[in-house]
Amino acid sequence: MNWRTPMAAVSVIHGQSALWRQCFRTAGVGSGHLHTSSCRATSKDHYKLLVLGGGTGGITMSARMKRKLGAGNVAVVEPSEMHYYQPIWTLVGAGAKKLASSGRTTASVVPSGVKWVKSKVQEINPDTNTVLTDNGMKITYDYLIVALGLQLHYEKIKGLPDVEDWVKFKIGSNYTVETVEKTWKVLQNFKEGNAVFTFPNTPVKCAGAPQKIMYLTDAYLRKVGKRNKAKIVYNTSLPVLFGVKKYADALWEIVKNRDIQVNLRQNLIEVRADRQQAVFENLDKPGETKVFEYEMLHITPPMGPITVVKESPLADEAGWLDVNKETLQHKTYPNVFGIGDCTNLPTSKTGAAVAAQSAILDRTISKVLKKEKPDRKYDGYTSCPLVTSYSTVMLAEFDYTGQPLETFPIDQSKERRIMYHMKADFMPHLYWHGLLKGLWGGPGPYRRIMHLGMK
Repeated sequence: MNWRTPMAAVSVIHGQSALWRQCFRTAGVGSGHLHTSSCRATSKDHYKLLVLGGGTGGITMSARMKRKLGAGNVAVVEPSEMHYYQPIWTLVGAGAKKLASSGRTTASVVPSGVKWVKSKVQEINPDTNTVLTDNGMKITYDYLIVALGLQLHYEKIKGLPDVEDWVKFKIGSNYTVETVEKTWKVLQNFKEGNAVFTFPNTPVKCAGAPQKIMYLTDAYLRKVGKRNKAKIVYNTSLPVLFGVKKYADALWEIVKNRDIQVNLRQNLIEVRADRQQAVFENLDKPGETKVFEYEMLHITPPMGPITVVKESPLADEAGWLDVNKETLQHKTYPNVFGIGDCTNLPTSKTGAAVAAQSAILDRTISKVLKKEKPDRKYDGYTSCPLVTSYSTVMLAEFDYTGQPLETFPIDQSKERRIMYHMKADFMPHLYWHGLLKGLWGGPGPYRRIMHLGMK
């Protein structure tokens, strides 16, 4: 047996008992949870590159860094047994896809040759290049990529009942694996009244998702002959329907044509479930509230930075990972990098943004490893396939400046059937077999070809 660390060597000298005791403590034996991957991780607690988070950004960068640094030199810390392709949850909540299609085991997506540390990050100390996990592990690194995503804060909505009772109280949410199927059940059970959709007064992941389910609800109710009994209401905290004017103008036409009521600057603060009432605060007139009765309520929860990032020296004043918006390198710690929802990058938090960021971050780290200056810049590219029915999508693509940055040489502010098939059928395939394997870095190169080098 090839023992590689001083700790392991001591274990051999003392009859290996110390190592086995550590393995059993780490694995959680006695509580009924034997996590052998965590046990194995104790045999090596230093990595050339450590990735925090096994979501989209974390798995993608693990694959890229393993190819760059070699097997055994990269580890990813992630507690979850399952990995989900969350963009498809819009369609799951509307009954167009099955939840099972969105998930795969974490073990199956962690790249071969990358160590999976099955634990939760408890503390990050960039001054000592150290990460502590909740099972007592201390991991050191040369380079760190933070890809921890963000937190959902349903608890900030006063009166929101336990998740188990949501269907009874006609509440759904497409933002978690526990609640997305409840959206579909509530939609199927709809009889007549208000269908209310919310957008919170915080940054959110996939800012188009709160209204995608609204358009799908409209389409479903028309399909089953109940639309004339429904009033569809979109209450958003934002002062606009969508952040990019080109797409916002087109969306206003859609809501007008489909008789959907949009109320700007309205923030959900309370749910009175037993009375089927939702209370909204007028953000332009603090303290002023309005009560909406509902037959269906779709909640987009308030969101915020991950606590472990917020409480570390890596955070900005708002608690987000403080990175250079062009290189994704941390502003204070040059051996730390960030990707995805946990960062303070001033662009929408989407999977498409992660794809584009991954290619830039790969290049940035390559340069840093060679002690050279990063030479490629992230332009803020992100994409939001706005599902407007069971057969149409408006593909919004834009950059840091809020200007359209479209891949195809057509007007993407128009609803198109081909874009729906791209969203529903092609993108999941690209995600599992391209992005997560570190082989897809966004459509930038193809955009230049499509536009004959003029974009």
